[in-house]
Amino acid sequence: MKTASSTTHLIRQFLEYLELERNCSPLTVRNYRIYLERFTVWLEAQGKTDLPVERITMDMIRSYRLYLSRYVDSNGLTLKRVTQSFYIIALRSLLKWLVKQDYNVLAPEKIELPKGESRSLKFLNHQQILHLLNQPSIATEKGLRDKALLEVLFSTGLRVSELVSLNRDQINFETREFGVIGKGRRPRVVFLSQRAADWVAQYENQREDDWRPLFIRYARGKQEEMNGEKMRLTPRSVQRIVKKYVRRAKLPVDATTHPLRHTFATDLLTNGA
Repeated sequence: MKTASSTTHLIRQFLEYLELERNCSPLTVRNYRIYLERFTVWLEAQGKTDLPVERITMDMIRSYRLYLSRYVDSNGLTLKRVTQSFYIIALRSLLKWLVKQDYNVLAPEKIELPKGESRSLKFLNHQQILHLLNQPSIATEKGLRDKALLEVLFSTGLRVSELVSLNRDQINFETREFGVIGKGRRPRVVFLSQRAADWVAQYENQREDDWRPLFIRYARGKQEEMNGEKMRLTPRSVQRIVKKYVRRAKLPVDATTHPLRHTFATDLLTNGA
């Protein structure tokens, strides 16, 4: 077994492992950093700065979960139950990786999710994700749109409202990034995987119009006013598209974008660290 090392230090190594060895998307690494840094902040508040990972106990985990349950931010908002579970899943993934690195740590399987939440947290595994992404037929422009749309959802974990608001001139294909205005009107930078960027570029190259929206509809005829703004795909249309392909792939999840977005944004959680 390896000698003791601080939890904060090993979290940094774990995040580097996700980026370099697992080749996770910047969004996935960012999510893990957010989830795990909250745990280190909580440790510091308990007077346990640089706590060795070997000293993490079940009692400590219970106290941390109680903290998450009672947490209230500066706007008076609490953490949703599903969000609390993501923090715990990330912690279990860290412990699982530490076990593989021969650290004598708390067994990750001892940490259970709340029963009421675990049934609703239905993530897709890697093969199921690929199966879903391969459902659209790319022989038509509409099918190519659907393929690019699903790839972007998987790569970024965007909300549907953010997805449909994307414009063609927003994406920098050299850096594979773009900016969005998210929940609470907060701006953030979003990164595309190389695969998603390639499919978006292929979809754009197939289009003959010069309309502004990135994802457009192909029903009810053309309306070219306002630079094609009336052709922009709606959130409801995206829901229908996702529902169609989830059912076609016969996946064991609700046919809505919400659970899929959580799967896409935390793709590593389905496969383990």
